[in-house]
Parts: sequence; structure tokens; C-alpha cells
Amino acid sequence: MSRAISTTTLRLQRLLLQRFFQAGLVAWVVGTLTFILTRALPGDMAFRIAAGRYGYEQVDAQAAAAVRAELGLDQSAIAAYFQWFSDLLSLDLGRSLVSGESVVSELYHQLGHSLDLALMAVLLALVIGVPLGILCGLKPNGWLDRAALVAAVALRSLPPFVIGLLLILLFAISLGWLPAAGHGSGGHLWLPALTLALGLAAVSARVSRHSMARVASSPYYAFSRTKGLGERQTLTRHGLRNVAVPVIAYLAVQLVYLVEGVVVIESLFAWPGIGHALVHAVVARDVPMIQGTALVMGLLFVALNTLVDLITLYLDPRRRLA
Repeated sequence: MSRAISTTTLRLQRLLLQRFFQAGLVAWVVGTLTFILTRALPGDMAFRIAAGRYGYEQVDAQAAAAVRAELGLDQSAIAAYFQWFSDLLSLDLGRSLVSGESVVSELYHQLGHSLDLALMAVLLALVIGVPLGILCGLKPNGWLDRAALVAAVALRSLPPFVIGLLLILLFAISLGWLPAAGHGSGGHLWLPALTLALGLAAVSARVSRHSMARVASSPYYAFSRTKGLGERQTLTRHGLRNVAVPVIAYLAVQLVYLVEGVVVIESLFAWPGIGHALVHAVVARDVPMIQGTALVMGLLFVALNTLVDLITLYLDPRRRLA
């Protein structure tokens, strides 16, 4: 018993240490790439930023020079990079060129909205996809299984913004049940979350279907039925955990879809999250916000992967003892 606990602890420590170094590497790579790309933008970036701040008619060489000094564009690329890296190590991401607020404080509020959207999307995907997949796995190749396969292929072939537009037409315009966009009451969360959830649910349904079909055809599942256990008891004791492990593990693969979808869906539904802030920062050439949002999205991907690994480690004893 103590040996198993020790093995589990070592496994957990190794996982967290790996993710810590991965987070540092992601922060450096994403930050360096955004630094290079923002400096490689065509045209006089300082002049365009000053024009966006003061208006084209009010911009002169002095205003552009002030912005150039503010962003460190008057320094050499190497000097500016090391200055940026030093600020990053001290968690100083600068100030937004549009609002004048600290980038960290801006991202703090926007990250909460993005997490609300992402968590609701994952919950809806699991609520929709896993029960449907289990039903299909218990009766493979039935009419429900075939219909679910067609729906999954259709949902995965459509881009998220197309699904979002269709949901807006149905629930906001035709039926009037939900607001089309914005942020305020709880009703504003449903459409963007459902848009992200449908693509994730399509994959979750197929993964849980194949897992359930494999478990239902296994000898131990059939033996539990011969002992007199009902279908519900057998499913609860022997089916759900075996289905949950691959579904949760596959969510890690789908996190790329989730993070990418957040950018598109937040812009479509005017949801004030990280993705929405990134699009506005790119349009306004708000360099500190571009660097900050890209950095947070990269670290968010690592954090969500770590959470998935911890859940899988809890559900699957084989991984704890590996």
C-alpha cells in the first residue's frame, strides 16, 4: 500500500515538474515569436499606433517618436529583446496602448470570461456527447448510432463560426430564446458555449461510443451480467470509468480546437475574453496586448493539458502505478 502511494506521489511530482518546464518553454517561444512578428510588421508601426491613438490629422513626427520610444522601437532589436525578456521575468507586460491600463490587469478580467466560456463548453460537450456515445455503444450499428455518426461528421466538417451563425439564426432570430451577442446576463453565455460544445461533443460521442462498445463486448462485462446485476448496475460499476478515461484523455487533443475556437467565437458573439481582446489588439496594433494575450493563451493550453493529465491519473490506476 505504502509502495503504491509512493509511486503515485513520484508520478505526480514528475508530471508537475514536466509541465512547469513546459510552461516556461512555451512562455519563451510564444513571447519570442510575437516579439519578432510585431517588429516585422510592414510600415511605420509607431506612426500607425500614434494615428490610432490621436487620429491621423493630429499625428506628427514628435508623437510618432514618443510612441517609438515607448515601445523601444528606437533601440536595436537585440537590446529591445533583452529588455522585453527582463520585463517578462518580472511579470511586467507593459501597458495597453489603447486603454492605458496595465496589460496584466486587463488580462486578469478577460481571462475570467474566457475560462467561463471554455468550462461551460466542455461541460456541455460532456453532457451531450458522453451519454449519446454510451447509448450508441450499447447498441452499435443501430439507427441511433448511424444518425449520431452522420451528425458528428457534419459538425466536425463545419467551421465554428458557421455553427455559431446557424445557432444565432435559430435561437436568437427565429425563436428569440437567447440573445445573439454581448455579455451581461447568464443567457449571453449559452450560444457561444453551445457553439464550441457541439464540435467537442461530436468527438466525445464517437470516442465514448467506441469505448463503450469495447467494454460491453468484454468478458468481465458479460460475467457481471451473469451474476445477476442489472444493466444500470453493470454500466455504473464496470462501464463508466472505462469510458471516462479515453474521453478525458482525448479532450487534451481537442484543447487546440477549444483554444482556437475561443478566438473566433468570442469575436463572433462579442464575448469580452482573451480571444476578443487579441483580435482588437491586432486591429489597433496594440503591441503589449498582442504579446500578453498570445502568452496567456499559450500558458492556458499548458494549464488545461495539466488538468486533463491529473484527472486521467486519478481515474486510471494503471497510470498511477506506471
